[in-house]
Amino acid sequence: MSQDYMRKRTWTSGVLGYLVLTLAVSLATLAEAAAPTRTVLVMGDSLSAAYGLAPEQGWVALTAERIAQRSPGWRVVNASVSGETTAGGAARIAGELSRNRPEVVVIALGGNDGLRGLPLKQTRANLEKMVSAAKAAGARVLLVGMRMPPNLGKTYTEGFAANYRTVAEAHQVTLLPFLLEPIAMDRNAFQADNIHPVAAVQPKLLDHVWPALAPLLK
Repeated sequence: MSQDYMRKRTWTSGVLGYLVLTLAVSLATLAEAAAPTRTVLVMGDSLSAAYGLAPEQGWVALTAERIAQRSPGWRVVNASVSGETTAGGAARIAGELSRNRPEVVVIALGGNDGLRGLPLKQTRANLEKMVSAAKAAGARVLLVGMRMPPNLGKTYTEGFAANYRTVAEAHQVTLLPFLLEPIAMDRNAFQADNIHPVAAVQPKLLDHVWPALAPLLK
């Protein structure tokens, strides 16, 4: 064989190899783009809205980062609003479900109800409305509970905590009983208002929520 023939053959093989590689990369990119992105919707209050912090420091944003690393194909929409009560969440959830079409809904509301001493029956009804709406939309639900300080009285504080258990059991959804459990007894974990956690402990909240949330991403 002549050298010219060999050079042409080598050049042709190289071009074909490049084209095959380019096609494979393009097909992989198209497949990734075509794959639907699934959504986790978080409906919470200031504890989930990173009050007093940069948004990226909050436990919800940190959760989104972990999901991106461990469960590609998911995104997190943080629809939390500072000061939100369960009534506000119940009023908003239909719109959020329609806009975001989530596969998983995290409901972390109720703290502001308790701090305002709102009737327990009302709070429970609002939580049930949100859980029912999410399930009716085909979403899996993680209900995140809260606890009230003892100065509100034993009857109220115990009834408040029981609301979350009652709703979770009635609707067969996953329950995390107390969002702040890992840091509740550490005064240094909170900002000056003694209500909102500082940035340094947000990873602890992520690690606390994660074991309940991760199975819902399967």
